[in-house]
Amino acid sequence: MNEITLRSESRCQLIDVTGHINGLIRQAELDDGVCLIFVPHTTAGLTVNENADPSVAADLQDILARLAPAGADYRHLEGNSDAHAKASLMGSSLSLIVGGGSLCLGTWQGVYFCEFDGPRRRKVWVKLLRA
Repeated sequence: MNEITLRSESRCQLIDVTGHINGLIRQAELDDGVCLIFVPHTTAGLTVNENADPSVAADLQDILARLAPAGADYRHLEGNSDAHAKASLMGSSLSLIVGGGSLCLGTWQGVYFCEFDGPRRRKVWVKLLRA
C-alpha cells in the first residue's frame, strides 16, 4: 500500500491528487490494472470530476455548503457535523482502471481529495493491483 500525505489550507478545499496517483503508478511500473484509493478520515472524501476549470471545484464546494451548511442545528457537539455529511455524500473510496501506465480518466477528469474540516494534515491510501 502507498500513502500520500496532504496538508489542506482551508476548512473546505478540493485538492487535485491525480498527479500524485499517476506518479505512484509510474513508480510501480504498472501498465494495466486497478487503482484503489481510500481516505481514512470521517470528514474528508474523494471524487472524480473536471480538473480543467477551477470554477467546477468551487461550484461543488458551494453546492455541498447548501446541502450541509456549517453551523446548522446538528446534534454532534464537536461542531463539524456538516463535514461528516459532506464526506458521506462524496464517499471515502474510488476504484479506477489503470491502462497504459496511468489512470484511465476522461479528457477533463481528475481525482480530488475533498477536505471538509481543515486545515489539517491528511492521508490518502493507494493500492495498485495488476491485471
